[in-house]
Amino acid sequence: MAEKTRYSDAELEEFRAIIMEKLELAERDYNKYKNIIMNIDGNDVDDTSPTYKVLEEGANTLSKEETTRLAARQLKFIQNLRAALVRIENKTYGVCRVTGKLIPKERLRAVPHATLSIEAKEQKKS
Repeated sequence: MAEKTRYSDAELEEFRAIIMEKLELAERDYNKYKNIIMNIDGNDVDDTSPTYKVLEEGANTLSKEETTRLAARQLKFIQNLRAALVRIENKTYGVCRVTGKLIPKERLRAVPHATLSIEAKEQKKS
């Protein structure tokens, strides 16, 4: 029996559902981070509080930097998920870009935007 070169349309639909669910959650989280950074939900007193709280200012800045990093990471995840949806449309989803073999379903369920098999990732390390 010949080795499969791509996932069936039914399998691709299963992965599409997984990706859409993750994408919805990721976009919700990204919007939360964005709102925190832009202080949209802010109903606090940051703009009216006394300026003598220098140490607290440093903590606020650090917190905002961390939130910015988290937002950037979330945006990259969203972009990777959208790219995976394009690969589903092209019917190239789940094919390792190094080995050309199918990435195991278990890996794709865990990391739906994966483009490399474990075998290829290990080759890259060495």
